[in-house]
Amino acid sequence: MHFIKAKGILSSKNGMNLFRGCTHGCIYCDSRSKCYQMNHKFEDVEVKENGISLLEESLKRKRKKCMIGLGSMTDPYIKEELKLNYTRQALEIVNKYGFGITLITKSANVLRDLDLFKEINSKTKCVIQMTLTTYDEKLCKKIEPNVSTTKERVEALKILRDEGIPTVVWLTPILPFINDTEENIIGILNYCKEAKVFGIICFGMGVTLREGNREYFYSKLDKKFPKLKERYVGEYGNSYVISSRYNKKLMDLFHKFCEQNNIVHDNEAIFKYLSLFDRKDILNQLSFFDEI
Repeated sequence: MHFIKAKGILSSKNGMNLFRGCTHGCIYCDSRSKCYQMNHKFEDVEVKENGISLLEESLKRKRKKCMIGLGSMTDPYIKEELKLNYTRQALEIVNKYGFGITLITKSANVLRDLDLFKEINSKTKCVIQMTLTTYDEKLCKKIEPNVSTTKERVEALKILRDEGIPTVVWLTPILPFINDTEENIIGILNYCKEAKVFGIICFGMGVTLREGNREYFYSKLDKKFPKLKERYVGEYGNSYVISSRYNKKLMDLFHKFCEQNNIVHDNEAIFKYLSLFDRKDILNQLSFFDEI
């Protein structure tokens, strides 16, 4: 872990990453791609030491409230965060200035900040996004070794459900020859049903590979799934989009399940929901005056 001074913190779409790099060890991680120009070892997490002050200055100046996004490139609950508390401080700033929050994680440690999520959600909107890829726990630890298991994440989703915090699941990536099975997809979908998630984002049954993350992925295949790299190279070459042979069948299953269980499964509709800022305190006041 090392620290830098950042020039800015919020993107043009009000997203932010307090860290660069990750220690989760997921074998397929797109953030390893060279196009992101990470000029340090990926596991040597770069921390934006002035990120919290930059965020406060940005939110002070904003004339219009909006949703703030967290963690598109690096999970906000990597193990380093448990010592730093940068994510929690950022949530406190978001809450202080009355903005909404949505973040994406693979960690059950998200529950550490449940009190802040509830407070933000009582006034505006808080949506927790959780990535689920693998129903089988042993396989989960194989492809996502240093993070909460799927069952642990689902338990977190259920707690968030019980506390009234809306959730969205990312069903991605689905790795050909590894977790692109009907059993795996149904298992994850049933977890989503139990947790009463608002929606599931899925771009298709497959994975994307490009320079940087492709080489890392293949090196892990050699160690964890002997001879599978040769199968990937033979079937997909250097393709960016790696689609499962069962993509249509599994996507049909996915859409049918979501329809039957009232789970939003249109990606565009979910992204609109995630970006829509609500002011519950104003709505409550209006409903109060209507009753008078």
